Amino acid sequence: METRPVEREFSNGDVYFGQLKGTLPHGKGKYAWPDGIVYEGDWEEGKISGRGKLMWSSGAKYEGDFSGGYLHGFGTLTLPDGSVYAGAWRMNVRHGLGRKEYCNSDVYDGSWREGLQDGSGSYSWYNGNRFIGNWKKGKMSGRGVMSWANGDLFNGFWLNGLRHGSGVYKYADGGFYFGTWSRGLKDGSGVFYPAGSKHPSLKKWHRHFGYDDTGNFLLSHNSTTNIDDLRTSKAVSRSLSELTTTSGLTRTSERYPDDYWSTSDPPRDFLHHGPSSKSARSVDSGQSEIRDKNPIVFEREYMQGVLIKERIMSSIDMSHRARPLNLTKEVTVSTCVSFLGGKWNHYLMLNLQLGIRYTVGKITPVPPREVRASDFSERARIMMFFPRNGSQYTPPHKSIDFDWKDYCPMVFRNLREMFKLDAADYMMSICGDDGLREISSPGKSGSIFYLSHDDRFVIKTLKRSELKVLLTMLPRYYEHVGNYENTLITKFFGVHRIKLKWGKKVRFVVMGNMFCTELKIHRRYDLKGSTQGRYTEKNKIGEKTTMKDLDLAYEFHMDKLLREALFKQIILDSSFLESLQILDYSLLLGLHFRAPDPLTDILEPPNEISDQESDSVASVDVSLPREPAIPPKGLLMVTHEPNSVNTAPGPHIRGSTLRAFSVGEQEVDLILPGTARLRVQLGVNMPAQAHHKLRQDKEESGTVELFEVYDVVVYMGIIDILQEYNMKKKVEHTCKSMKYDPMTISAIEPTLYSKRFIDFLLKVFPEKA
Repeated sequence: METRPVEREFSNGDVYFGQLKGTLPHGKGKYAWPDGIVYEGDWEEGKISGRGKLMWSSGAKYEGDFSGGYLHGFGTLTLPDGSVYAGAWRMNVRHGLGRKEYCNSDVYDGSWREGLQDGSGSYSWYNGNRFIGNWKKGKMSGRGVMSWANGDLFNGFWLNGLRHGSGVYKYADGGFYFGTWSRGLKDGSGVFYPAGSKHPSLKKWHRHFGYDDTGNFLLSHNSTTNIDDLRTSKAVSRSLSELTTTSGLTRTSERYPDDYWSTSDPPRDFLHHGPSSKSARSVDSGQSEIRDKNPIVFEREYMQGVLIKERIMSSIDMSHRARPLNLTKEVTVSTCVSFLGGKWNHYLMLNLQLGIRYTVGKITPVPPREVRASDFSERARIMMFFPRNGSQYTPPHKSIDFDWKDYCPMVFRNLREMFKLDAADYMMSICGDDGLREISSPGKSGSIFYLSHDDRFVIKTLKRSELKVLLTMLPRYYEHVGNYENTLITKFFGVHRIKLKWGKKVRFVVMGNMFCTELKIHRRYDLKGSTQGRYTEKNKIGEKTTMKDLDLAYEFHMDKLLREALFKQIILDSSFLESLQILDYSLLLGLHFRAPDPLTDILEPPNEISDQESDSVASVDVSLPREPAIPPKGLLMVTHEPNSVNTAPGPHIRGSTLRAFSVGEQEVDLILPGTARLRVQLGVNMPAQAHHKLRQDKEESGTVELFEVYDVVVYMGIIDILQEYNMKKKVEHTCKSMKYDPMTISAIEPTLYSKRFIDFLLKVFPEKA
């Protein structure tokens, strides 16, 4: 190596001055290109590696770590417009922890991934607004706190830069709204506490979402990034320019990182984040008059930002009778985990992901073929031991040792293909980095339920008896779903078993999520057609509660051809289950309500408020919110256009597009003004009118239903199909028949069960008069 600096000029005009190793730059050196780009710093055998400074003729400059000709490690990029990024890089792209100061004085400080904000971070706008929380692909997603310069604050969940999920909105004057949002609009139940009224404790929210009990913001790392800490952090991040020249020397094919050409606009959701209604503003502004006079509280229900129901109460009355809102994440942790909990449940999820990744990876390369009788036999199994430290066939992992068994792999591989599921998408959905999350079970089975991170798949634990029924019916099930692409019966994608090191066996089935939709499901019902015990106690009904037959207060009127297609398939599916001697199945019904045409609220003050206070309440402006209203026609069916609807793979991709009588018996799409265009399939995106059976509640005269008929989008499927009419069910039928009408109980002979099930649904979906 030549330690003495030398100067070398190339035929293309490039000039190098520094140390060499043979003919290649190596050590310290300075390289200048004819177009004005200059690099000065460390070299390694002809490539820029180590510490250095790169300057462009435009005035942009980077100073920091390089590797193999890439910005890689830690460094600071200053652009001609004045924006500065200081932080981690991976192959010319911001990746890791870093701080960016934009030319308009906005500042982002936090985690980056592939050049975009991703992970925990803080974004401060030049006008004083600030967001601290989680990001995904450059947008606010997950838990986070947004504060506005005017003093307003939102603490809750976000999706794609919009409030989405549960949260608390705190107004500058001290008022609070606890509720749920969907795509930036209030959607669902909530409670508004005007300034001065007593509201639930916010301590758990403060600690849960990123600020302390005094309201000061916190981050997992300092809100102002410590440069020295970042230098020593693990830096990871896609590609500025490859540097090439004669003699293997490198140069830039692009001038500097992609960030210079197009800086993503920072989120501007705060422009629409004012208080949600006139009543909120008018109540808040008058708090000085009633602050010490038992202030009022509002129970509200919204649909896509439109207020459809409101009940006025005193805060004292509210504290005595209102149940607390469930403002944790949209899916709550199950309380039915028996032998597993904490880290063991975490291990179970990891084991499940490892096993599914192994099975799908092993069976997918096998050439496609028709299933054979042997594919359903007891020998059709894939079994593997997964030691913690790995083996010749399995990778090392951070869980515990376990044995894995996969049932009928060729059958389920063909079922997944029949349901048009790509193997790679299936693995990424269940086994990706975002993992699974546990959800609560609406039934009494005690099963554990997991939901994939993209909501496409539900994984449920099975009893041994249920596994036996499923494997016994599998040949008939395979034939049925193959013959009827519009079947409403649960889609099964895989059956597996994990044996833990202490001998406990856990069995799983992977199913399609019937409620995997971009629309919010406002109501859920589990309908069997029986009545004994088929109701939900009012104090246990929440926004996510799955209600039962006697709770259903609607009839659904559908297009003539849609209804005919629906019942044709319900009868086919029920006959299939009847032939297998199955009972206890039910129709899982999900309803998305479209907000009706805004009308004036009709509200009465609560009886508990005194005459003196009622004057104050009567003066409150209770007109509708200022959020965007939905057009009077909430749903519109139009002729199907394949290129205009979402065709992304998912549980609902299989199945024909339905025809509607009202559109000339053509295949139809459903247009939801301002929201989406959706393909209408059986059990998916089906439009209907819900006729509400009004019930006068004398004890709650303050509650007013504003609308009798709603436009709804219906989702449905037949679930819980693994219960045979065995000796246990026969005994249950005999015992309950002595106390109740035999036709009202669930456990009846399968033929009668099927007939009652269909007859009940005919009343739920009656023919139009």
